[in-house]
Amino acid sequence: MIPTEVTSHLLGTIAEQREAIVDLCAQLVAAPSVNPDGDTREVADVVSRALADRGIHSRQERQMPTMPSVLAEIDSSRPGPHLVLNVHLDTMPPGDESAWSQPVWELTRVDGRLYGLGMGNMKGAVAAMVTAAALLAAEREKWCGRITFTAVSDEVVFGDNGAAYLLREHPDLLGDALICGEGPGFRRLALGEKGVLWVEVSAEGPAGHSSAVQRGCSASARIAEAVSRIDALNGMTGSLPVELAVMASADPDPGLVLSSNVGTVAAGTFVGQIATRAKAEVDLRLPPGITTRDAFALVEEAVAGIESVRIREMKGWDANWTAPEAPLTRAWDVASRAVIDAPPTYAIRLPASDASRWRREGVQALCYGPQPTLSAGIDDYAEEDEVLRCAALYTMTALEYLRAP
Repeated sequence: MIPTEVTSHLLGTIAEQREAIVDLCAQLVAAPSVNPDGDTREVADVVSRALADRGIHSRQERQMPTMPSVLAEIDSSRPGPHLVLNVHLDTMPPGDESAWSQPVWELTRVDGRLYGLGMGNMKGAVAAMVTAAALLAAEREKWCGRITFTAVSDEVVFGDNGAAYLLREHPDLLGDALICGEGPGFRRLALGEKGVLWVEVSAEGPAGHSSAVQRGCSASARIAEAVSRIDALNGMTGSLPVELAVMASADPDPGLVLSSNVGTVAAGTFVGQIATRAKAEVDLRLPPGITTRDAFALVEEAVAGIESVRIREMKGWDANWTAPEAPLTRAWDVASRAVIDAPPTYAIRLPASDASRWRREGVQALCYGPQPTLSAGIDDYAEEDEVLRCAALYTMTALEYLRAP
């Protein structure tokens, strides 16, 4: 257990750093890193400077010139586990900027909230994780083993230029456990996350003038029928594995419900001609109990009987999770009781994160961050106090997991 005086000291230190943490959030928001195209050069430099200002040496590595990731090693000089602290630097696009009531590209501090693109996903977590890394570096005598801080690029599009590249280049980066700054929303701790299946749906039809079209025969009509049937897959539920029975409740968690989003549709070349080719791309998020193989079969069954329609898997992986009994989960429980005087509330995260890459290799991984709702959107924000709370939870969990004998 973490001594009370250690908890009090760390919480006091974080409270004293409030303005510095908010300032770091402002610098991060002001460094655009929208993906696509995923340019993280400016925001990576912000993180590198922030670490240097806190006495931590870091380096930048990249596969693509415009997509650097930031890494820093913190070693206790004593044998012990290897803990990875993981955040990502890129953000989703802002969408329709005219729909925002707060500035997109600068931090706005109002009513206890910090608004700005990426604050929920996940520049608030970046600031909290930088703070935690600095606190852990200053408290090396209290823990054993080593910590690797990773702020990666190319995460929001499941790209190959961030964590995937680093893990290929540095297999040791898998470590023994990982804390990821991706929040599942509503101050819950994500033990795991849904799987992903991206499929391409294509259709063909006869050529001809639009005046000669027959009902349901054009490629566009066939793709429309296909995506309508695939959309109907929304709402199917998975099933909890035995080791996650602690999450059982009367109402299905959104993390246990399949979603099927038709992200793109394209057909035809001119309004006055029959479309001969059409294509749609579908993003399915798969709860535990529905594998990628299951989901592909569901899509096949849904479009069966529509002439010329074919489906192709683009990419995918199954849902994965870390058990509540895992050492890292137990350490988080200890930290949660120390910081907020309550055990964590568990969840399956809806969007995917880089944590799934570690879990697929058998590494225990947890996700928690200041994302206030299920996913970010217009007027992206994080609660100021929650950013500080994340810094405390990351630090305390690391101290407990790496606790010196």
